[in-house]
Amino acid sequence: MRMGEFGRSGASLQALPVREKSSRCHPLPRPGSAPRRARKPPAPGGFFCARPRRPATFAAVPLRYLTHSFIDRDAWDDCVAAAEQVVPYAQAAWLHALNDGRWDAVVEPDPSNGGYLSLLPVPTQRRLWGREALQPPFTQQLGLLTTASSQHREAGEYLALLAGEFARLHLQLNDGDPRPARLPTGWQAAERLTYHLPLDLAYENLYLGYCADYRRRLRQREKANLTLAESVDLAPLVHLFQREKGAGVGGMKPEYYQRLLRLYDALRPLGQTLLLSAQAADTGELLAGALFIRYRSRLVYLFAAATPAGKKAAAPLLLLDEAIRRHAGTPGLVLDFEGGMIPSIARFFANFGARPVPYYTLTQTTRPWYLTWMR
Repeated sequence: MRMGEFGRSGASLQALPVREKSSRCHPLPRPGSAPRRARKPPAPGGFFCARPRRPATFAAVPLRYLTHSFIDRDAWDDCVAAAEQVVPYAQAAWLHALNDGRWDAVVEPDPSNGGYLSLLPVPTQRRLWGREALQPPFTQQLGLLTTASSQHREAGEYLALLAGEFARLHLQLNDGDPRPARLPTGWQAAERLTYHLPLDLAYENLYLGYCADYRRRLRQREKANLTLAESVDLAPLVHLFQREKGAGVGGMKPEYYQRLLRLYDALRPLGQTLLLSAQAADTGELLAGALFIRYRSRLVYLFAAATPAGKKAAAPLLLLDEAIRRHAGTPGLVLDFEGGMIPSIARFFANFGARPVPYYTLTQTTRPWYLTWMR
């Protein structure tokens, strides 16, 4: 029965008092009832307009787990480009090249345009014992990427949607993600370090931040008998790396180098690559090389190798100095040396004036104990 309709069994309309105007907000009194207290007239529009207004609130859109076939790559790259965290590794081209085109994600949908407000990449691999989510090669960081409109900002919310999906997970957050305050049951977090050098100062100022030995060796660069040049072919540097130390890098499979070449081919047309080489001035022999990736406000020292003769001539030092010289004075740009857990390498980076920056790894294993040794 609607308000304003007063017909009830045992009562007649003639017995009801008559008003000039009926009110939808307050029903007329029943016959014989006590008189009502005087009330303030409702605002125009009836009962619902008379209620005090409350600030508008918007419920957060639920997170969604997407398998790879349901990921919109254009929307993905738009979110990565707009993210508060600068993560070159999260680009669709990067994940496609280095994880054989297989990655899922937990996303926060954008109801306004069908895109994503935030995302957590989940690189996937298939094993005999089930699916795993492991960090791809040459991919230091991924983690949670949020935008200004994100409502879900805690990594634990995203990880909860991965429950029961994988036999093993190892994910590395980015240096813009804080250590998760709450993790789902079974997850463990560990700290790792990378080294950053801001490049917004002029080169002369950055040079003064080098250690004394580096400055001395750079002053003697003419005696090194090296020629520094920009290259376009990554294959010689990859072959140099495999020859000099490929066998000494644990977990590096031959196919990983092919993936790196595919990544270079994908990013070079986008203007994100800088490949520098150091050659013997008299013979033209490749003595050292370094690949840098520039994306937004980040310059990543991704891949490098040197021969014993190149190390003796300080070629790695000269190549890094050349990259710093080229990008010095760029507001907001940061050189990420991409490493620092090995003490000798950490010292090499710190001697450029770089500072350690933490990021976190997250692991979970649900496989039987007798399979945990298998990679």
